[in-house]
Amino acid sequence: MPTHVEQRVLPYTPQQLFDLVADIERYPEFLPWCRGARIRECRPDLVVADLIIGFKMFRERFTSRVALDPPHRIDVTYAEGPFRYLNNHWIFEQMPEGCLVDFFVDFEFKSRVLQKVVELLFGEAVRRMVAAFEARARDQYGNTARRRRSPACRSEKPASSG
Repeated sequence: MPTHVEQRVLPYTPQQLFDLVADIERYPEFLPWCRGARIRECRPDLVVADLIIGFKMFRERFTSRVALDPPHRIDVTYAEGPFRYLNNHWIFEQMPEGCLVDFFVDFEFKSRVLQKVVELLFGEAVRRMVAAFEARARDQYGNTARRRRSPACRSEKPASSG
């Protein structure tokens, strides 16, 4: 139902922006309404993560599968939680003046009430979310591209078998 597409050129490298978006565990530090993040599985090409999103009286947890194709693309698909579906991608393309970021999100909640609330706030919420990533890039890298790497999975622990 709600769909948002946004493109903008930022003065960073595709790798820097890829690393920032792939660092899911840090989302609660800067993303509006993100109250928690937990990595369930982490591989070089895939992260399975739980996010807790909260706004006023609403609080929901959902699980997504995040496919990583460094430094060019991140695709997010829904695994479980309050959505009927969720599709999201980030594409990072090198440009002379930095990186073209192509952002897309499309989703629908199972709950009609929650869906109606989100539809009222959706445009502003998504703009604030994209702006939060841009502000995070400025905080991490300054106003121009510098080489710095933050891994998608900070804790490189082997998966437990128990």
